[in-house]
Amino acid sequence: MGEITEIIALERQRARTEALQYQAIAALAEQRDDVAEELALVLSVTVHKAQRMVALAIMLAHRLPATFAAMRRGDIDSAKATAIAEPTASLSDEHARQVDALMAERLEGKNPGQLRRAVARLVHRVDPDGAAARAQARRRERKVELLPGYDSMSTLVADLPAEAASAAYARVDRLARQLRGRDEPRTLDQLRADVLADLLLDSPGGGGAKAEIFVYVDAKTLAGADDQPAELAGYGPIPGWLARQIAHDPGSTWRRIVTDPLNGQPIDVGRQRYRPPAATDRFVRVRDRECRFPGCHRPAQLGDNDHHTPWDHHGHTDTDQLINYCRRHHRLKDKTGWRYDLDIETGVLTVTTPSGMRYHSTPDALADHTSIG
Repeated sequence: MGEITEIIALERQRARTEALQYQAIAALAEQRDDVAEELALVLSVTVHKAQRMVALAIMLAHRLPATFAAMRRGDIDSAKATAIAEPTASLSDEHARQVDALMAERLEGKNPGQLRRAVARLVHRVDPDGAAARAQARRRERKVELLPGYDSMSTLVADLPAEAASAAYARVDRLARQLRGRDEPRTLDQLRADVLADLLLDSPGGGGAKAEIFVYVDAKTLAGADDQPAELAGYGPIPGWLARQIAHDPGSTWRRIVTDPLNGQPIDVGRQRYRPPAATDRFVRVRDRECRFPGCHRPAQLGDNDHHTPWDHHGHTDTDQLINYCRRHHRLKDKTGWRYDLDIETGVLTVTTPSGMRYHSTPDALADHTSIG
């Protein structure tokens, strides 16, 4: 019993500490509209996670006082508070507070899933006439997200209207089941995944991606003489066999990249390819690979190339002054209190936040000259 009692006490302490953190976030959010960007750096989390923290803090502080009080007592943590907050997001302040008050006596012993279902029922009870408007509001939030995983896998998430998601899954499932047979080695789950990829990529039979992706692989690995890991922009390392598979797809375009033998940094991007290039723009995207903002991994081909300074008085090339940002962090550069400093000689980007904190982004080498062991 002693260990269990200690675990319970520590959990309550953690919840109370979280409440203090969310209280501070709410206070900061009342002063600025770019809190999520700084939280992402300070806490080393994604911007998406930081945005959710800010949204929860604001709701707790202004719309869900009973839920916030339960956190401060240590009765519930942020996961359970989120389960209460998210279903009430489309309610008016008045209706949200009604749900909050009703839930105050229904917290004990419930996990986040149970809390979410209980809140959903109360939302319909306190505002039955608003169901249609809430559905329309949620539909405006539909989106698709790519979540990098590990071992060369990623998760594609689509937040869709219920009827569209159900119909899409039914079609994928039907096509997958049609492919099942005595000589089909793939499981039904694998078939569904392959069918979905084929439909999205318009490549029946397992053809390659038609959209542009950047894969960085050395010549020896590409030729099969070595098996060093390659790099998929926006994801990270992938095995050599997968890089060769992508490279030898009939729809792939190869581009020669010359790197500095001392530090592995690119110094030239070959111009011979199937379509006419914009050489400077392409070089910067290849060199940077991803958004250069600290902690951001949005692929460079989806971002903006930005001139760090309008001109250069020191004889540096145009590419020395260019740096790639995703659209979000490109816009953040112009917000009051944010400062971006680029060291032209080293390529190190230093971002100073409105709170005076500094974070650095160092360009990765295309070729790894370090040894292990």
